[in-house]
Amino acid sequence: MKTSVGQGGRIVIPAPYRKALGLRTGVEVIVRLEMGELRICTPAQALQYAQGLVRRYVPQERSLARELIAERRQEAHRE
Repeated sequence: MKTSVGQGGRIVIPAPYRKALGLRTGVEVIVRLEMGELRICTPAQALQYAQGLVRRYVPQERSLARELIAERRQEAHRE
């Protein structure tokens, strides 16, 4: 689909794309330039992507959050 850059650098995202991404007026999005392409996603989608990257290296049964909390408790106990 084609769109154009309007006044002030605004780009209209075609309705089918907005619907596919779950975008409504006022929804916050993250925009990044990646390999010469403009990428748009919601914060929730960015979080899912980041979690997927982490899961490549951390087994599903391991909880980094629980490990961090345990470490902090041990540190607090030592003080």
